[in-house]
Amino acid sequence: FGEGYESIKTLSEADPGKILDNTLFGDFRNNQWILLLFVGCTMMVKVFASGLTIGSGGNGGNFAPSLFLGSYLGYFFSKFISLIGLAKLPISNFTMVGMAGILSGLFHAPLTAIFLIAEITGGYSLMIPLMIVSSISFAISKRFEKYSLDVKGLAKKGHAFTSNKDSNILSTLDIDTIIQCDYLTVHPEENLTKLVDLISHSNQVVFAVVNNEKELVGIVHFNDIREIIFNSYRVKYTLIKDVMKIPPATISSSDSMEIVMSKFEKSKTAFLPVVRDDKYYGFISKSIALEAYRTKLRAMTIE
Repeated sequence: FGEGYESIKTLSEADPGKILDNTLFGDFRNNQWILLLFVGCTMMVKVFASGLTIGSGGNGGNFAPSLFLGSYLGYFFSKFISLIGLAKLPISNFTMVGMAGILSGLFHAPLTAIFLIAEITGGYSLMIPLMIVSSISFAISKRFEKYSLDVKGLAKKGHAFTSNKDSNILSTLDIDTIIQCDYLTVHPEENLTKLVDLISHSNQVVFAVVNNEKELVGIVHFNDIREIIFNSYRVKYTLIKDVMKIPPATISSSDSMEIVMSKFEKSKTAFLPVVRDDKYYGFISKSIALEAYRTKLRAMTIE
């Protein structure tokens, strides 16, 4: 059926059975139940085909498939109701209105759906049904899904601009620019002598504890060993694994800045470790993150 426009046109015409031409079901074009079953199966296959194509990185979009599914769903519903004798429905009108419903729900664009289908039909006789269906579809979709199909992926990554100005600024910040990868690390089986030596030769106040596979197993903060480092005996015979703590939260290198700031707010700490591919990657300082936020805010401010 290609992009689906020809089959949409066929369904809305007086002889929708033509859609079975050039198929294995061509001999059943006058059988209304076979036609209905074919439309229903084609509709389901189209859902999976479009999802697999786009999800696997293939070329394509969501617009044409949404029109295709909407028209087939509208036809299937109205034809089924008519065949069982529940009511005599205008099938061609339902075919058109179905497109508006799916388009409005998926893309959160009821006005676009209303006027697009009105233009396709060449008149405004369906304006009231289009408004009703599009409004209901939009309301239900908005209730269960905050973002439209196209924006959902961006919003999940924190790249979508919304009415939340704080989130908008955070979405423009790149987490890689504030990760400090040069922090010194220690091994859990080493004693505090190594750590004391590192403290005396660096300005770090927090150290990541990593094992032989470079996996993060804990952190040691200077405040946690302040009383120990002045006791040479305890320094010599205390292992790092005995004083390390599990970090209150860890940051993934793929996290958005909004997620990063949320973790800082919940953990009430000034430093959080970053992991990439389950390996220790670096630290993010809350002060550096706030400074990056402040710099971006100044850059976006209009005098």
